[in-house]
Amino acid sequence: MADKAIITIDDKNFEMPIIKGSEGDLGFNIGKLRDDSGYITYDVGYKSTGSCTSKITFLDGEEGILRHRGYSIEDLASKCSFLEVSYLLIHGELPNKEQLDNYTKTISKHTLVHEDVKLVLNAYPTGAHPMGKLMAVMSMMSSFYPDSLNPHRSEGDIQLTITRLMAKMPTLCSMIYKHSIGHPMVYPDNSLNYVENYLKMTFGHVTEPFDCDPVIMDAMNKLLILHADHEQNCSASTVRMVGSSHANLYASISAGIAALWGPLHGGANQMVLEMLEEIKADGGDCVKAMERAKDKNSGFRLMGFGHRVYKNFDPRAKIIKVACDNVLNKLGVNDPLLDIAKQLEEIALKDDYFIERKLYPNVDFYSGIIYKALGFPTQMFTVLFALGRLPGWIAQWKEMRDNNEPISRPRQIYVGEPLRSFINLSDRK
Repeated sequence: MADKAIITIDDKNFEMPIIKGSEGDLGFNIGKLRDDSGYITYDVGYKSTGSCTSKITFLDGEEGILRHRGYSIEDLASKCSFLEVSYLLIHGELPNKEQLDNYTKTISKHTLVHEDVKLVLNAYPTGAHPMGKLMAVMSMMSSFYPDSLNPHRSEGDIQLTITRLMAKMPTLCSMIYKHSIGHPMVYPDNSLNYVENYLKMTFGHVTEPFDCDPVIMDAMNKLLILHADHEQNCSASTVRMVGSSHANLYASISAGIAALWGPLHGGANQMVLEMLEEIKADGGDCVKAMERAKDKNSGFRLMGFGHRVYKNFDPRAKIIKVACDNVLNKLGVNDPLLDIAKQLEEIALKDDYFIERKLYPNVDFYSGIIYKALGFPTQMFTVLFALGRLPGWIAQWKEMRDNNEPISRPRQIYVGEPLRSFINLSDRK
């Protein structure tokens, strides 16, 4: 393999060092291209541009492979708790029993949030979108912990901020849900594990005992793991870019939440349910809906099928489909939207049009069905995505910091007006 690429401009050659990843992915370093030649590259959306090197997540969309720190997503989702995967992403290795016990105990000591957070939430209308509330309370956390504003803190201080954030995120997410339905918040119960504690704070009541079904807890654990990180996606790249300015972790994560809110990113599972509602309102004819999906002129878009990165089956979808079936069988939910979803899945997995185009149900399709079956309002789906994605964002922010990466500053090609003479107000037509 060559060790350099050569770009020829006006008969001059410019050498670019070749970079090879540990799994064989290739690139060439154009870092000095502008200084040497005066040219920049043009790549709308950065689809062919690598913004960093990373040791966190490997993704091969052609083969349907997803690994975190070298471990397959299949092994992690079937054999680990969400906290184990969080530890792996943030610290680089799976914890041993002593490390996991200490990690769990440390997090349990920081699950409470300041009571004044309730005052902020109460200022919002109960019908406000939960992601707007989450973005606000996340950025506000630095006000309660002003030590986090110092970009030159010790490693121990940074770890404390990370621990606080991991511990308080489930509490914040549950508070947002309780506020949306006008219920009093349920305080953390640190005798429970991370996932069960979140479910109790969300669906439990102040004066009643809470019993979490193992099937539901297993599905939630898997969903959080499957959302934990996904390489340099829109929100992860946002967290790294904002963090590169030495913004504090809470502000950087708040920016990631803002990016995730978009319907083309974390809002995709919400759009699945909105699509199901549309099909139901149109009479519930799934065959008709799938025919409309094939017609480019129909204006109907099939949400939750295919993936912009995976050109094969989304490996996360294979895992969560089993959990989805288990939840639906366990709960015996009678919901016309879920019936429509199951019919769409059956048609897509058998129809040559969808098979040839590899338009298989993805993780957003199944996660939306599970959240609906568990009783989460549609607008809470993206908050749940953020809860799972948190350790990945933290890991990306921490890696960017540990690598001493410079502040992000993309270039542009200006296509506006050239220099013009100024026109006085009285002379403008």
